[in-house]
Order: sequence, then structure tokens, then C-alpha cells
Amino acid sequence: MSSSTSLGLLLAALMAVAVAGVLLGIRMIRADAKLPSDLVLALEVGATRVSTADSAVDRLGMRFAPLVLRLMGPRRVAAKRRRIDMAGNPGGLTLNRYAARRAVYGIFGVVLGLIFLTNGHPLFALGTLAFGLLAADALIWQAVRERKDVIDRTLPDFLDVLAVVVSAGLGFRQALDRVAEKYEGPWADELRITLRQMDMGVSRRQAFDELRKRNSSEQVAQFVSALQQGEELGSPIAETLIQLATDMRRTDAQNARRRAAKTIPKATMVTLVFMLPATMILIATGMFLGSGTNFGSILGR
Repeated sequence: MSSSTSLGLLLAALMAVAVAGVLLGIRMIRADAKLPSDLVLALEVGATRVSTADSAVDRLGMRFAPLVLRLMGPRRVAAKRRRIDMAGNPGGLTLNRYAARRAVYGIFGVVLGLIFLTNGHPLFALGTLAFGLLAADALIWQAVRERKDVIDRTLPDFLDVLAVVVSAGLGFRQALDRVAEKYEGPWADELRITLRQMDMGVSRRQAFDELRKRNSSEQVAQFVSALQQGEELGSPIAETLIQLATDMRRTDAQNARRRAAKTIPKATMVTLVFMLPATMILIATGMFLGSGTNFGSILGR
């Protein structure tokens, strides 16, 4: 059998698999499947926060979610659940929703990668395989980073306001509730979760420990540690909050200077590698064109 015949048979088999996958997906969408509880909640309550494309992907991969979670193992599942919590459940994302997307993206990447590979495009095949492996995690990575930056910017001002309210005579629990109502964003969401846990009977220490675990921000860890140490030592909470806000702003300024110091060599490298050669080419071209030189005579024409 010739190589062209084998290639044709392989392409036909891949196309058959792709068609079967599409038909299976349509059947899964139309079928009245029993969804996991947290996925049902995400589809119903968080429908307004989920795009149409993401919702379609979730419904396609929902039956594969338990298999993906089993393949990941308990340890990786627990770590991924923590990462999703740290990201703030972007777009109503849950663990089962993540597993569904990873299944769909993985199948898509493998099928398309094989098609590119058989057609002699290994770079495209590698790109599609990388997409299948990393697409579901890219949203979480980006959300964790953005959420951390927002919390780091919000926390010092929040501590100043909280210190003022505590100094006015309110208890720490009431002051925390009062100030949290005036804020929006990820930090306000985290505080509301912490307050709800305390309302349900969780001790303040345990609730703030959970707050620290849900966030990768160093400033949140400093805030929780300062509160717990102040509670143990009996120091005035208002003074602790003001000093903590001052330390956070000083740390932010130091980090900004470090980032600026790292940016200068990068900018210099970009200038040397890209801008300087391009500028020299433009100058040399302008000099040749402005000199009136007859290039035809130089080339012997």
C-alpha cells in the first residue's frame, strides 16, 4: 500500500472521529443528563456571568467531568479547588465546570493536533496540543493574578477606614461589617464570606485563617497575623490597623522601585535589539536616497 493511500485512510479516520464527536456532543446537549450539584448551581445562578461559548463548552464536557477528576487524583483536585477559590470563581467557575472545560479543550487539542501532524505541520500541532492542555488553566492563572493585585491596592485604604470606625467606638465585628458594606470588588467579597462564616458559628480565628488560605496575597497574610497577634497580646486594634496600613504602603513603594529597576535593563535591551538597528537602517536609506546617486550606473546598467 502506497504512502499516499495510507495518508488518505488516516485522514478519513480522523474525519470520522471528528464527525462522531460532533454527533455525540449534539446528543449530549439534547439529552436530559443529571448534572453535578455545583455545576447545576453554576449554570442556573451564575448564568448571567458566563458567556454563551463557555456555557456551551460546559454542557459538552459535563459528562466527562467525573472522569477528569478521577484522573487528576484527590491531591490535584484539592489543589485545583484551592486555586479556583483563590481566583474568586471567575465567571461562576466551579471544580466540575473546570473539569468539563478541560475535557472539551483536551479532546479538541488532540484531534486538531493529529490533523496538523499528519499534514506536515508540527508547529501547529504543538500549538493546538498546548492549547488543549493549558486553556482551562489560563483563566484561573489570570484571575488569581488580577485578584491579588486588586486586593493589594485596596487593603491599605480599607485598614485606614476600619481604624477610624473602630476608634469611633464600634466593636471590631460591627466595624468590619459596616466598612465592608461600603466596598466592592474581591476584597469586599472575601470579607462578606468571612463575616458569614462567623455568623454561622465559626470562631473569628478560624474564619480569618480560612481568609488567609483563600488568598495568595502577602498583605492579607500580614493583616490576619496582625489581628491574631493583637488579640493575643491585647494591643489596641486601631493602632495595629494604622501601623499595618503604613507598613503595607511602604512595602508597595519598595516593590514599585524594584519593578522599575528591573524594567530599565529590559527597555535597554529592546532598544538595542530592535529600535537601534531599525533607526540605523532608516538613516542609511535616507542618506542613499538623498545623495542622488545613480544606482543604475553602479550596477552596470
